[in-house]
Amino acid sequence: MSLIDIVQFHGNDREFVWKFPSENLRLGTQLVVKPAQTAFFVSRGQICDEVKAGTVTLRSGNIPLLTTLLSLPFGGDSPFQAEVWFVNLISKLDNKWGTVRSLQLEDPKYGLVVPVRAFGQFGFRISEPRKFLETITGTAKVFTAEQIVEYFKGVLLQSVNVHLGKAFMQQRISVLEAAMHLEAISQHCAQSIQPEFTKFGVELVNFFFHSINIPEEDASYQRLKVLKEKAAELNLLGREIYQYDRSMEVLKTAAANEGGGGGLMQAGVGLAVGAGIGQQMAQQMGQLTTQLAPASAPPALPGAPAATAYHVAVNGQQLGPLPAAVLQQMIPAGTLNAASLVWRPGLTGWQAAATVPELAGLFAPATPPPAPLPPPLPPAS
Repeated sequence: MSLIDIVQFHGNDREFVWKFPSENLRLGTQLVVKPAQTAFFVSRGQICDEVKAGTVTLRSGNIPLLTTLLSLPFGGDSPFQAEVWFVNLISKLDNKWGTVRSLQLEDPKYGLVVPVRAFGQFGFRISEPRKFLETITGTAKVFTAEQIVEYFKGVLLQSVNVHLGKAFMQQRISVLEAAMHLEAISQHCAQSIQPEFTKFGVELVNFFFHSINIPEEDASYQRLKVLKEKAAELNLLGREIYQYDRSMEVLKTAAANEGGGGGLMQAGVGLAVGAGIGQQMAQQMGQLTTQLAPASAPPALPGAPAATAYHVAVNGQQLGPLPAAVLQQMIPAGTLNAASLVWRPGLTGWQAAATVPELAGLFAPATPPPAPLPPPLPPAS
């Protein structure tokens, strides 16, 4: 085989590692290394000299390690055998990635484990070509962008599996709110993924999440939506009204069970226990609101009167404090009437609701007063 006079890269822009097809070189051969490339001489499985961009005429003085290894003479056109590998240093930015299977993550805001899917894009470049050649390439004569992407997708997805859940915990956001925080989540995961790429001489140029979602047909997604709706309802109505509504649901359920066999009423427990269950549920909802509701409400405006709250006795059980608006809702529900006992600061003791001046109007007759009599007819002329 004839000796080679010019050695240069003949691959395409998809090939990030390319081996020159001939090993028959000589002193005096020209090595052409284009911008964004690095060339390596390899002999007997050992990486010797490294050449950056430019045109170099091979002399014993500019390939010292190879000269020493092969005992090449100084000067002349002495032939020798060595492999020449080119490593492409350009950036490749349009690499798509996505989770093969849903990740089981705990929603940090609502405490529910849900299946999460994630999709995105990443870019890379070979930042340490010698390390990459030693750790990745092996005996392959060509190492394409597709092979690099396929390999590093596995590294990337493994890191996403580990660090996506940590990103949600750090940001203290729900999976349902992920679309509004993709940039912050991307930055968190990129910082964790980069060290894995660095091990192989590769730099993560960019990393993005295009979407993070839960399959809509999954039952846990429906439960998570219900929890979010309840949290929104809580913030809208306020804690006291929300607790009261939940208590009323329990009381209605208890009443509906009467006569159904084994119900609360038929067991002789009575409505009072139903009210107790309502209080217990209210306490549980109070614990939930501690996590979901805003930390504190704004103070009243200067000079504005403070809203009055009332305690109500229902079948021997004490409910409250409740605002007057809630008491008004209890009247059509049948849990408050004119004789029901109430108390508020300023009263000397429990009083019938109708005797408290500001509540008396709640029990006014709902029927209009009698229609006035028609005017008398004028006397006959």
